Amino acid sequence: MKELSNWVQYKIGTRDRLKVFALTILEISEVLPKSTRANVINYQLTKSGTSIYANYRAALRGRSKKEFYSKLCIAVEEADETEMWLELLLSANISNKDIVKDAHKNSIEIVKVLANMRKRMEGKD
Repeated sequence: MKELSNWVQYKIGTRDRLKVFALTILEISEVLPKSTRANVINYQLTKSGTSIYANYRAALRGRSKKEFYSKLCIAVEEADETEMWLELLLSANISNKDIVKDAHKNSIEIVKVLANMRKRMEGKD
C-alpha cells in the first residue's frame, strides 16, 4: 500500500515539475529574438514544450493503465522534441541566455524521468 502511495506522490510531483517547465518555455518564447529561424523554432518549441504538460495531465486522467501509458508515450516524444529545439537554439547561437541553457538541462532530465516512468509501465495491464 505504501508503494502505491509513493507512486501516486511521484506522479503528482512530476506533474508539478512539468507545469513549471511549461511556464519556463512560455517565458523563453517571449525573450527569443525576432528572426525567421528563431520564429520557426519558437513556434515549435512552444508547442512541444507545453504539450508535455498537457499530455502528462491527460495521462493522469486516463481511464485505464493502457490509456495512461499511451498518453505518457506522447509526453515522452514531446519532451524529446522539446530537448531538440532547445539544443538547436543553443547550437545555432540563436539564444545562449541562461534560461535557455537551464531549460535544456532540465529537458534532458524530464526525458529521463518520463522515459523511466514509461519503462516502469511497460507490460503492466
